[in-house]
Amino acid sequence: MRRPYWIPRHASPSDFPPLEQALEHPDGLLAVGGDLTPKRILVAYRLGIFPWYSDNEPILWWSPSQRMVLFPDDLKVSRSLRKTIRKAKFTITMDQDFRGVIKACAGTRRNQDQDGTWITQDMQAAYCQLHNDGFAHSVESWYEGQLVGGLYGIALGKVFFGESMFSRMSDASKVAFAHFVWQLQRWGYELIDCQVQTSHLERFGARDIPRQEYRALLEDLCETPGRHSVWRFDADEIYEND
Repeated sequence: MRRPYWIPRHASPSDFPPLEQALEHPDGLLAVGGDLTPKRILVAYRLGIFPWYSDNEPILWWSPSQRMVLFPDDLKVSRSLRKTIRKAKFTITMDQDFRGVIKACAGTRRNQDQDGTWITQDMQAAYCQLHNDGFAHSVESWYEGQLVGGLYGIALGKVFFGESMFSRMSDASKVAFAHFVWQLQRWGYELIDCQVQTSHLERFGARDIPRQEYRALLEDLCETPGRHSVWRFDADEIYEND
C-alpha cells in the first residue's frame, strides 16, 4: 500500500513530491509533515497543493484529482441574491478585519465538526502572517457595524485561492462573495480556486477540472503580475449591470 510522501519539519520550503504521487484513497493526499512557514505555503499553492488537517493530526498536504474552480467571468448570481444586493443591507469591505474573519471561519467549522476545525491556531497564525505580508486577503460583510459574514484566501498572480467563508446572517457571505468576484473581474483576475466540490459554490458557477489542467493554469496565471499589499474595493465600481 502506497504511503504519502513524508516532509521533514525543517526541509526546504520547496520539498514537495510531484502531484502525480497523490493518493487515490483518500483522494489527493500527497504529503505529510513539514511546517506552515509562509514560504512553504506559497510554494504549495503555486504547485496546486493546499494544507488541510485537524488539531490532532500532523500537517496534511492535498492535491485532489478534480479541482473545483470558478472562472470569474462565469459567475452566476441568482435573481433573489441580486434583489438582496440591491437592497444594500450589508456593507462590504476588504482587508478591514482579517483576524476577525479567519477566527469566525474557524469557529463555524468547530461548531460543525465535533473533532475540531482544520483552521487550527497554527493555521490562523500562518495566514495572519501571510496577510501582513500582503498575500492573504479577507472580505467582510457588516450589518449595523457588526461583522456578520465574510471569506478569506491567498492571492498569487492573477489567481485567488479561496480558503473558507462564514455567515451569521442569511446571505451575508453570499453578498460578500458576489461583490468580491465582480471586483476580481475588474482587476483582471482569471481564476478562483475553490479547492473541493460544494453545491453552494456550484450554484455560483464553479465547476471541477482535472488536476493537470488546474496545474497548467497555475503555471501561467501565478506568474502574471497581480495586486499586492492591502486590497480595497474600487470606489467607483458599479456592480449591478445585468
